[in-house]
Amino acid sequence: MSGGWTDSTRRTELPPNWYTELRPYVLHRDGYRCRWDEGGRLCGHHANQVDHIKPGNDHRPSNLQALCEHHHLIKSSREGNAARWRETVRRPPERHPGMIQPDHGNV
Repeated sequence: MSGGWTDSTRRTELPPNWYTELRPYVLHRDGYRCRWDEGGRLCGHHANQVDHIKPGNDHRPSNLQALCEHHHLIKSSREGNAARWRETVRRPPERHPGMIQPDHGNV
C-alpha cells in the first residue's frame, strides 16, 4: 500500500468473525449495492467491499456499509492522504531576505 496506509494494521484489527459473519451480513443487508452518496443519490452499483463509515475499530453493523470497489478505493485514498498529511511535519516559512530588518544592535 502507499500513502498514509503504508504502516496500516487495519486487517489485523478486524474481528475474527469479519469474513464469516460481519462482511457477508452487511453485503446482504445492503443488497450488494454500493451505498456511496452522490449528492443525495446512492451509487447503486454492485458492491463487493465493506467499509467503516466512521474511522476506528467500531465493527458494529450500524457503522458498516457496502461499497463498490471504485468508491471504496476513493474513500480509502482520501483517508490515507489525510493520514499522510497529518504526519507531515512542516517547518515555519522563512522570511524573504529583502524583508528582514538589519540588526544594528544598541548603538
